[in-house]
Amino acid sequence: MTDHPAGGDGRDLLAAAGVLFTDAQGRLLVVRVSYAAEHPVEVPGGGWEEQDGSPRATAVREIEEELGLTPRLGALACLDWSLDTDRPPIASFLYWADPLTEAELRALRLEEAELGWYGYLSPEQAASALPPMLSRRVTACLRAPRSAGPLELAVGHPVGHTLAHLASAPPPPYTGPAGLPPLADERPPPAPPLDRETWIATRARIRAKARMLFTDPDGRVLLVRLHPRPGDRRPYWVLPGGGIEADRELPRQAARREIREELGWDCEPGRLLVLDWLPGHPGSHPQLVHVFDGGVVTPARLATATLPEDEVAQARLVTPEQARELLSAPAWARVAAALAARERAGGPAELVRGAPAGEPA
Repeated sequence: MTDHPAGGDGRDLLAAAGVLFTDAQGRLLVVRVSYAAEHPVEVPGGGWEEQDGSPRATAVREIEEELGLTPRLGALACLDWSLDTDRPPIASFLYWADPLTEAELRALRLEEAELGWYGYLSPEQAASALPPMLSRRVTACLRAPRSAGPLELAVGHPVGHTLAHLASAPPPPYTGPAGLPPLADERPPPAPPLDRETWIATRARIRAKARMLFTDPDGRVLLVRLHPRPGDRRPYWVLPGGGIEADRELPRQAARREIREELGWDCEPGRLLVLDWLPGHPGSHPQLVHVFDGGVVTPARLATATLPEDEVAQARLVTPEQARELLSAPAWARVAAALAARERAGGPAELVRGAPAGEPA
């Protein structure tokens, strides 16, 4: 693939965040987008914007705009990475939220320009009413035990640790809004605010990296020192890995390719340990860093590493204390979180610049 008509140089991707509100009966809150003729039923949420400090901030802002209330967000339910041929790839976050109270439901106000209806559907009804990709994503979250989260999905299908909790299954027949109450306003639906091409072109972009955590039998961490970049004032040490070519590969594929290129090893990434959101600076994209478990490597395996001379200057095993000295503060916090995640079950730690992204009190 050489052309990048929808994603710049192929590294850019979109980000979005939705919110899962369930009631006491286990039904899911959905909304009907008034101008969307093809796939009008969605969960509340929307696209990441440059003013949002993280996907969590996106989720809160979107609910405030769409429903007129501030959600009490819980844990990250899943991250799903999807590819398409006519738009940039999308990293889609879904968050659990506390159920809405009766007072909140009475005060709920739909965003008039976009939404025409809301209501609760059973998991089975929602699976048929939501677009197939979103249906797979939401259904996975509703079916898996909460302790398994955050779930790792790829194009709506379970991957990584999620496979231990869910089998990939086709969605039920798609019905869309059939059977749902009609819109109160029976006039023709309004035109979308922007045509599809303009909407895609105006969306804010992020970039992503895939790294792997390798340790030796003594618990030392494998770091690589990259050749200095312009303006570097000290050696640049990182976990092995690098940028995801977002228009053509999924994060696990990128991790495998990067380790082959940097160390000469053909490694299947293990469990996803960390998702770290790095807010952008003026003139730069925010980044979403994935850290996968590379497992324990023996001295014999380490001796086979081959480093690309034009990119990697050195590979070195260091103690956690040494890693803390060599890495930037956010990078060390990310490594520490990855080491801790190895010791517990469940999905990846959600971080913002190395710090926990926030969970319910």
